[in-house]
Amino acid sequence: MWDEAAEDGRSCVKVNKNFIKGYFRLAVALRSAGKYKEAVDNIKMGLAVDPGNADLKKQSSEMEELMRKDRVVALVAKAKEQMQGGELKDCLATCDRGLALDGGNKELTKIKGAVQPKFEAAEKRRVGSLSKNARDKELGDQAYKSADFEGAIKLYTKCLDATSDKGSEIAVKAYSNRAACYKQLSNFDGTIEDCTAVLDADPENVKSLVRRAQAFEAVERYKSALQDVKFVLQMPPPQVGQANWTLCNQMQHRLNRVVAQLKAGM
Repeated sequence: MWDEAAEDGRSCVKVNKNFIKGYFRLAVALRSAGKYKEAVDNIKMGLAVDPGNADLKKQSSEMEELMRKDRVVALVAKAKEQMQGGELKDCLATCDRGLALDGGNKELTKIKGAVQPKFEAAEKRRVGSLSKNARDKELGDQAYKSADFEGAIKLYTKCLDATSDKGSEIAVKAYSNRAACYKQLSNFDGTIEDCTAVLDADPENVKSLVRRAQAFEAVERYKSALQDVKFVLQMPPPQVGQANWTLCNQMQHRLNRVVAQLKAGM
């Protein structure tokens, strides 16, 4: 009968969008039918009409909790499946997502406890089987993730020293990551140099173009920064990405003003 009750609630709201009881009754019916997401969307519509309604607020809180529990159950099932399939890295990521929603979940804690040592052992074997330059690059990545930027720079430098082809994929990644480290430490000259090395091999590398533009601006090389920004903005939007496009668009306006001011002051 819940589908019929939900339809009655929809009819009430359709006739009178300000009829709060209609939203409430529809939410109860949808909740009872297990349609939590639809119920929450309906409650939000009701709260848009009457933001202070206590009944709708209570329903919203209860529905969010039910949805959270459902997500945790789904993540537990997914983690078990990944563990059985030997997808150790993905399993740990799933556990972390679940524990972020339910920090005391015993099942997820147990799964993570069983998978973590297996994953670490497998990673140790994998890294040990890599060539020296690849191993140094991997260790540099780990140091970077731990915010040990100086340590990461040393490891990326070792990787590059052991790589004869500076245009190879591993060299380009090492240059790019070392540039990120230099930027974190405000070593903008180092950032520019490494980004340029990346762009010599991959002229349309958006990440390095944006990063170099930011570094150029930081050392007051405004024309060079503007040139990189304009190049990015001329590239296909899907290749640039919305975040980079927005950033470069803002930089272009700012840099145009600075360059114009510098010309006027000459």
